[in-house]
Amino acid sequence: MRSQDENGRANHEAGMAGGEEMEMVEVSSEMRRRHQRPRKEEAEETEEAMSVEQVFEGKRVPGWREQLTFRAFAVSFVLAVMFSIIVMKLNLTTGIIPSLNVSAGLLGYFFVKMWTSVLDKAGLLKQPFTRQENTVIQTCVVAAYGIAFSGGFGSYLFGMSETIARQTTELNDAQNVKNPKLGWMIGFLFVVSFLGLFALVPLRKIMIIDYKLIYPSGTATAHLINGFHTPQGAKLAKKQVKTLGKFFVFSFLWGFFQWFYTAGDNCGFVSFPTLGLKAYENRFYFDFSPTYVGVGMICPYIVNISVLLGGILSWGVMWPLINNQKGKWYPADLPSGSLHGLQGYRVFISIAMILGDGLYNFLKVLLRTISSFVSVVQKRGATSTLPVLDDGSPITTSPAVSFDEERRTELFLKDQIPKQVALGGYVVIAAISIITLPHIFSQLKWYYILVAYIIAPVLAFCNAYGSGLTDWSLASTYGKLAIFTIGAWAGADHGGVLVGLAACGVMMSIVSTASDLMQDFKTGYMTLASPRSMFVSQVIGTSMGCVIAPCVFWLFYKAFKDIGISGSEYPAPYAIVYRNMAILGVDGVSSLPKNCLTLCYIFFAAAILINLLRDLAPKKIAKFIPLPMAMAIPFYIGSYFAIDMCLGSLILFVWELINKAKADAFGPAVASGLICGDGIWTLPQSVLALAKVKPPICMKFLSRNMNDKVDTFITSLS
Repeated sequence: MRSQDENGRANHEAGMAGGEEMEMVEVSSEMRRRHQRPRKEEAEETEEAMSVEQVFEGKRVPGWREQLTFRAFAVSFVLAVMFSIIVMKLNLTTGIIPSLNVSAGLLGYFFVKMWTSVLDKAGLLKQPFTRQENTVIQTCVVAAYGIAFSGGFGSYLFGMSETIARQTTELNDAQNVKNPKLGWMIGFLFVVSFLGLFALVPLRKIMIIDYKLIYPSGTATAHLINGFHTPQGAKLAKKQVKTLGKFFVFSFLWGFFQWFYTAGDNCGFVSFPTLGLKAYENRFYFDFSPTYVGVGMICPYIVNISVLLGGILSWGVMWPLINNQKGKWYPADLPSGSLHGLQGYRVFISIAMILGDGLYNFLKVLLRTISSFVSVVQKRGATSTLPVLDDGSPITTSPAVSFDEERRTELFLKDQIPKQVALGGYVVIAAISIITLPHIFSQLKWYYILVAYIIAPVLAFCNAYGSGLTDWSLASTYGKLAIFTIGAWAGADHGGVLVGLAACGVMMSIVSTASDLMQDFKTGYMTLASPRSMFVSQVIGTSMGCVIAPCVFWLFYKAFKDIGISGSEYPAPYAIVYRNMAILGVDGVSSLPKNCLTLCYIFFAAAILINLLRDLAPKKIAKFIPLPMAMAIPFYIGSYFAIDMCLGSLILFVWELINKAKADAFGPAVASGLICGDGIWTLPQSVLALAKVKPPICMKFLSRNMNDKVDTFITSLS
């Protein structure tokens, strides 16, 4: 699956997306199932897969220009808008992003199939719908909505704003603040989002054919698309689309119904104290969100349980205990949002866990990458695949080439992308970026950007190589590296916070898009889509995203006035986390409240230790050990979404007990329908807010004593 990790957009074993390692967690249920299958089943599946190209042998493979059709990009644009709205909503609420690749591929197939069926009946169909065209749509859509994720609208980009800066007490002066404006956001994304597309293009043959990197998400997507275009796959796809449509309508109408009861603050079903008022005060309640029920159905069970455990540990135990130290550990008269009070413990302990998890996985993937790379170089003649077993031992295979492999290699090498285009494109875009970015951020000097662009191709290679081995993108780790190094280089007196956040965006964009493109090349390789069509569709999708994503964010920003405020409907939790990382990098740890640094050290070490235990323990035990990154997510924002997600897990678990085959086939469609319907409702909700149309009813819950006081007050007025 795609990262923007940051992507992750992919997952590893339990499905934790590595891009946000994942502070923005993106997971793929399809890949989870693949990773959890026994090796015997995987071997059988591989054997079956050997006949894929024989199934399509009688079908002509269209040229790369024929794969780039008007209808493909028209459908891609519609889906890009839809998925950008969904991803933006998730960005600004909890930051947990499920894999939408299955939905993108399924809906792309459905819309174009419907388009071609109408033309065919009218006798106007000139070009049939092919799996190569389906791959183009998939690539374009995911590239476009990926910008909504990697663009930093819920993290580094919004972290520059005055709204977020006001919630901190350090370095929130004018030179460290830049408020969102549609013009500069679009310009910024255009000058930083394309560089990664050119960084690794010359290495595509080495990565895909010579080293045979797996790219599990790209491989899963290819299997999905190949399956759609077989007779049996087409029948199943129609049923899946029908199921998705039903739950889309239900979710949309439920969002519309809920809106009527949200006339004031903390009104409506989203503030329903389902577990009691005391639990509600500590952010434990079910908020009736179809989005996060759907997310829970897609996320692996261990992710959902980890999030719930993190919420119980923080809001159920730690924060009440620390709150009892008010007046001892920190002044009792501080405002609730001050980082010198309880809020500081929430933010910085969460950051410590994120950094500990990120550092561990960065070193783990880096060591595995180096080990595998050295092994390939040393044993190139003895092996034809990379050593990717869990224990690190090499896999030796016969040099015999299958029919599928021969066919795919032939077409993959047919349409070359000239190296001059890749190298020239990188140099030209880098030059434009070095000239342009200092005009957008005056604090960001040209030599900061130059250093970043010199280092970026090496980091992009490491990320793409590691992602090919483990499906784990570490783009956000490289972004944090830029925050701490370049931000500290600039210094507090020269806008170091803003410089660090901007540098984070530059580095994340390059590293993430380079890895994503290589995933797309793998998908194209397995569906016989031309590398040129893959590259062009990625460029067009990225261009769409650079316009669509800022416009969608601007709609949210204008429609919801309390966006980014802690406790609001759209708190953008990672915006304040990223800003505080930048402050920490520039200002050091002197501003932390009492004992906060000690607790940070403890949780940083705990994150590393838990990861180590997961890797060293037997698999039967390791699958029950929680994920530190997922545990860190509710530390700041609460556990309400964890309850939604666990309900989604429970629904899927019961469904699998009743009928596992049906749950595997239709579970992702049900989840996607719930997510898409609730996400798309945000669009009319935003329009109503901009038109100043307010809901007519406020449904709020009071304790019995408070209700008596309200009744007495109303009676006295009458």
